[in-house]
Amino acid sequence: MTEHHLNNALFVTGTDTNVGKTHVTCLIARQLIERGLKVAAYKPACSGAIGYPSSPPIDGQYRWDDIERLKTVIGGHWTDETICPQRFLAPVAPPVAAQLEGRQVDFERLVSGAARFPNTDILLIEGAGGWLSPVTETQTVADLARELGAPILIVARSGLGTINHTLLTVESIRSRGLAIAGIVLNSVVADPDDLSVQTNADEIEARSGVPVFGTVAYQSESELRRAGQPVTIRWESLATRSKRQ
Repeated sequence: MTEHHLNNALFVTGTDTNVGKTHVTCLIARQLIERGLKVAAYKPACSGAIGYPSSPPIDGQYRWDDIERLKTVIGGHWTDETICPQRFLAPVAPPVAAQLEGRQVDFERLVSGAARFPNTDILLIEGAGGWLSPVTETQTVADLARELGAPILIVARSGLGTINHTLLTVESIRSRGLAIAGIVLNSVVADPDDLSVQTNADEIEARSGVPVFGTVAYQSESELRRAGQPVTIRWESLATRSKRQ
């Protein structure tokens, strides 16, 4: 398969599921839009519909939280189908969820869907789950990112244990020859007693050589901080950097 190297795109991945990829993607989109840029968001595959399986669909249609949040931020310019061409009901990995529905994830469709956003200044691509999470029966998020060729932004938890998870993710990305734009730490829980939060950014940056832009505070929707100070990142400049290391 021919690799599709996108211009002006940033691929947001995570060290694990539920580390806040959608939250950080929305924060980035909001900051870019506030500067007058035209932003699109793409989540190639998504599983785990809201309320499934205990609750019925709303108005006969299931919805997905990640898609709803992305749509809200970018202004509703794109349909669910465009934002996320492969959507599955069960809250498990996409290929497993697809099997439960008698379906199969179409990898080529995941790749080609990234080209369906004309007239935008930057495309934010959010992976499903963590870096090595499966997206098809044989391929992972890493394979999809390699195919698209956009620089990788890593979202990691801010607390204890994140050094190991983040360094392993950095190592895996580098082994594939992909460019890492940087790292954002996200506070997924309020834990004022976790002293590691004060030093994790410095440790990860020193040990990986990858810039840690800062930490998103618990439930913060708009601000990134490093060493207690607000940080402004030119996200669009990261998206236009060389796609290869």
